[in-house]
Amino acid sequence: MIVKTAVIGVGSLGQHHARILRQHRNSQLQFVVDSDLKRAEKIAKVNQTSYLTDFNDLIGKVNAVVIAVPTEYHYQVAKPLLEAGLHCLVEKPFTLNVKKAQELIEIAKSKDLVLQVGHVERFNPAIIAAIPFINKPKFIEVNRLGPYDPRTNRVGVVLDLMIHDLDILFSFIKDKVVSVEAYGAKILSDTEDIAKVRLKYANGCVADVSASRVSMDKYRKIRIFQGCSYISIDYAGKSLKVYTKKEGKEKINSLFDIDIKKPKLPSNEPLFYELDNFLSNVIEGKKPLVSGEQGRDAVELALNILQNMVF
Repeated sequence: MIVKTAVIGVGSLGQHHARILRQHRNSQLQFVVDSDLKRAEKIAKVNQTSYLTDFNDLIGKVNAVVIAVPTEYHYQVAKPLLEAGLHCLVEKPFTLNVKKAQELIEIAKSKDLVLQVGHVERFNPAIIAAIPFINKPKFIEVNRLGPYDPRTNRVGVVLDLMIHDLDILFSFIKDKVVSVEAYGAKILSDTEDIAKVRLKYANGCVADVSASRVSMDKYRKIRIFQGCSYISIDYAGKSLKVYTKKEGKEKINSLFDIDIKKPKLPSNEPLFYELDNFLSNVIEGKKPLVSGEQGRDAVELALNILQNMVF
């Protein structure tokens, strides 16, 4: 089955959605949509497709859309399209309001539509490969640092960067957050540019999560400490290392007593896997790996962090 698709918002991220949907075997990219006419024309030409400047004109012409407009417009774009019966992949953060997120979820359910949220790190090969090794983590440390980008200064690092890791933590720790400590600093913008958060879960696990856009280099890593092993994940390098005691070893006397697994990971980009999952869900009527409910939960935790943040 071929899904007739469109991408709404073809900026720095949306253009890559368009590129992949143009090439994917299960997608027929019918339109790209952008309020900037010149941008819409340019990306349409690159992808040999048509363009529009009003997303409402997609109704009746496509089956599924990717919504990659700025976050503050996610709700007002997604709502009428879901009501019109279009399957939607909404970029992260899902919305800026939990109530609106829930409303979109209920519309999608009432019409039996796929509503997926674009937490692309769930499709990072290193994350996928790490899941089978995770077993009741006791402590998790996450660091996501990168250079400042003026295009994202409408929101702070919690909703722009850290929300990726909040979603990942939900997939690692199957329990509720019971305590939040949050500290932030406004350095380059009017919102937090650096944030340090400690989350405590009902099962006793603790997660320290840091995000910064005041760094010259990109650094995106997760360290997981658990009773049976230590796991190191490099988001950017798409690499995974799992450290465990060698079988039969009761006591560690040297590094030779430690077994280090370095699984070989596939090379496709995470965005391809995300869109492949979306198209499969549309065709087969399956639930997304990252559902609207999960996108809502990540937003709810992010807003809780911001409410508790000390500057």
